[in-house]
Amino acid sequence: MQPTLFEKIALGLSGLTALTIGASILFAPHAFYASYGITLGEDASLLSELRAPGAGLAGFGLLMLLGIWRHAVLPVGMAVALTVFIAFPAGRLVGLAVDGMPSGNVIGALVAELIIAALCLAAFRRRLWNPAPVLSTMQPER
Repeated sequence: MQPTLFEKIALGLSGLTALTIGASILFAPHAFYASYGITLGEDASLLSELRAPGAGLAGFGLLMLLGIWRHAVLPVGMAVALTVFIAFPAGRLVGLAVDGMPSGNVIGALVAELIIAALCLAAFRRRLWNPAPVLSTMQPER
């Protein structure tokens, strides 16, 4: 399954975004969250709880990018991109409804995530609505 140029662009943008944000959270959480106006302090448990999903997000970003070059990984990369960039804004919208209005930078992140989600949905639409080929593990009858 070879990706189209549009799919490569969507995977590239989503992968670079996820990798960059995840790596920033993993390796520089204080600086990353300060950009949102959040002061973390030195609580090792809190930092660990932030770094762990940062590592996961970076790993998901790598899977998205790998889908561009390894065609066998393309369906995984697409699924991960859609999951990340639909789940993140969904979580932010729940936070908006339950907790109130966050900072302008958080709203900016929400808008960026929604744009990437829309890009991925548009890029992957052809594959989303077509059934995948059935792979059989059964041996043919003789």
